[in-house]
Amino acid sequence: MERSRSKVCGIDVHKRFLVATILERNGQKKTGKFLNSLEQLLKLKEWVITEQCQAVAFESTGEYWISLYEVLQGYVEIIVANSYHIKGIPGKKTDTIDSEWIAELALNDLISPSRILSKEKRDTRALTRLREKLVNERTDHKNRVHKVLDSACIRLSAHFTDLFGKAGLTILKCILSGIPPDEIVRKLPKRLRTRSDAILDAIRTQLSVHQLIQLQTSVTMIELLTGKIKELERTILNDLQKDRRKLQILMSVPGIGTIGATTLLAEIGDVNDFSTPDKLAKWVGITPRVYQSANKLHTGSITKQGSKHIRWILVEVAHSCIRTKNTALRDFFDRIFNRSGYKKAIVALARKILKLVWHLLINDELYQEKNSPLTKSARMPKHSQNDSFSVSAAIELLVKAGFQVIDGDDNTDKRVLGT
Repeated sequence: MERSRSKVCGIDVHKRFLVATILERNGQKKTGKFLNSLEQLLKLKEWVITEQCQAVAFESTGEYWISLYEVLQGYVEIIVANSYHIKGIPGKKTDTIDSEWIAELALNDLISPSRILSKEKRDTRALTRLREKLVNERTDHKNRVHKVLDSACIRLSAHFTDLFGKAGLTILKCILSGIPPDEIVRKLPKRLRTRSDAILDAIRTQLSVHQLIQLQTSVTMIELLTGKIKELERTILNDLQKDRRKLQILMSVPGIGTIGATTLLAEIGDVNDFSTPDKLAKWVGITPRVYQSANKLHTGSITKQGSKHIRWILVEVAHSCIRTKNTALRDFFDRIFNRSGYKKAIVALARKILKLVWHLLINDELYQEKNSPLTKSARMPKHSQNDSFSVSAAIELLVKAGFQVIDGDDNTDKRVLGT
């Protein structure tokens, strides 16, 4: 093991304070405690520089490490570690022991540094994650509306593909305004006039005061959140204007739209940081766990060690992708589905899409669907590339190429039909 460092600093990061330990190769230690404020962080930086530490290591704990990283960046080598990878040895655990353990690992170069995006990329990623959170909150309010309506026997969802579209929201606002059902039906667009009687029957029930309060609150929050989500989407697109080519490449893949493309770019950052698509999949945490013992290999569920946000968007993209039929990705999903079931097939498709994204971005090319198996040209098998071969061998070759051989009136008359 190559030991190139002689003095390092390990820091145990908390919300309100930090515990730092400077460790030398000869075993000497110095420990200090600092508040997690700008003044104290600058004092910690001065201490580390004065002690001539060659590296500073700490865990990526929540968001509390970011301010420390910004203060130390450019002054000393920084090693940001994944807490899962540097778990301390079992036994007595204190903040000082944790900082000493981190320093010892850094001193012996036993920490794999986490991948840190640039500040600009981190800001864009923060917006995509905020958008995801707002969408989830809006979904909660939509579920609340369905719950209130169902409890009052108002089955509007049976008559609308999207209850929160323009027509659906119009009906909900009319109900909240106390407009009579007959007048509400007359305000419906022409395309819904054929279902006016069924809709009229669905909204005749009166809501209680408490149900109206719940409905009013949720409808208001849905409209407010929808507006904020659209604002965030415009800001995210403006931030990624210089990556328009990458967005175009990603959106050429079946199932990836504007939201999927922007989220993937914000989460992945520079795809050139990964030398292979397998390393990207491992970083995302969408590869299966592997355990080997006594020459027996066992695989389990995916590791989930990476960002949960990118795994979420990949699964959403996979669900959207399988709605497009007659594609290679849909065929891949069907093969896994027939063998292993729906959930495993979706995760496998999400991993395949991620690897495909790596290849497309690395090679700077758009996705192109391969030819359908029915339009492939027939290839001569290696063993049959002879000057002459039997009739049965020729028939077998035609069947493999996708043709159907039908017997005629006698055994000598055969017709070849394209399938």
